[in-house]
Amino acid sequence: MFELKKVVSALLMPLPAMLIIGFIGLMLIMFTTRQKSGCLIVLFSFIGIFLIAFQPVSSRLLMPMERQHSAFFPVDDAIDYVMVLGSSHVVDDDIPPTSQLSRTGLMRLTEGIRVLRMYPGAKLILSGYSGGSEVSNARMMAKVALALGVSKSDIILLETAKDTWEEARQAAAFVRNKNLVLVTSASHMQRALNEFHAAGLEPYPAPTNYLAQKEISQVWERYTPRGKYIEQTEIFWHELLGKIWQTLRDWASDYEETAIEAQHTNA
Repeated sequence: MFELKKVVSALLMPLPAMLIIGFIGLMLIMFTTRQKSGCLIVLFSFIGIFLIAFQPVSSRLLMPMERQHSAFFPVDDAIDYVMVLGSSHVVDDDIPPTSQLSRTGLMRLTEGIRVLRMYPGAKLILSGYSGGSEVSNARMMAKVALALGVSKSDIILLETAKDTWEEARQAAAFVRNKNLVLVTSASHMQRALNEFHAAGLEPYPAPTNYLAQKEISQVWERYTPRGKYIEQTEIFWHELLGKIWQTLRDWASDYEETAIEAQHTNA
C-alpha cells in the first residue's frame, strides 16, 4: 500500500500530469483525425507547465500553507525531546555527509540542532527509513549531527518509520507526557501536527525550509519560468493530496469503529 501510494502520488504531480496530457494530445495529432482537439490539449499542457513554473502562481499557492505556523522561539516550558522528521538521502562516500542529505533533510536537521542547543539535556529524535539503501535516513542524519557537534548519547534513532503516521506513533512511545518540539518543513507542518495530535502528542511546531517568498524584486527572477517554482507548486500539490488522503483515511477509520460499536451494541 505504501509503495502504491507513492507511485500514484508521483504520477499526480503537476509536471508529470501536464506531460501525460501533452503526450495524449500528440497521440491524437499523430494517429487520429482529431488533430484540432489534439492541438488544444497540447496547448493546454504547455500553458499548464508555464503556470506551475511561474513564481506569482507557485508562491501564491505555497506561501499560505508555509505560513500557518511561525518560526520556533524559546518557550518557558522545559523541552525533553526535539524530533526531526525524515526526508531523503543518498549514500556516497566520495562526498561529505552534509551533501548526502537532501536539501530538505539538511534544513530540517540544522533547525533541529538549533532548537536542541536551546535546551541542554534534551534528546534529539531522528526518524526515517532506508528507502532502498543500506543506510536509513535517520542514521544518515545522525552522522551529520555528530559531525556538527551533537553528542551521540543525545541522539535517538527511529529507523523503520516510512511516513509521518508511523513517525508520530513511534515517537509517542518515547515522549509520552513529556514536552516535544517537532521539526519539519513549513509546508508539511500542519499535516504532521495532525498525525502527532492523533497519536496523543501536543508538540511545539518548529517549521523550517521555507521556499515561497513574495519579496522578489528582480524581474528576471519573478517572471521567468524556473524549475524551482515547479518544485514549489509540486510541494503544494503533494501536501494537498496528503491532506485529502489523511481526511479520507481518518473518515474510513471512524466509520469502521462506528460500525464495530454498532455491531457490539446490537449483539
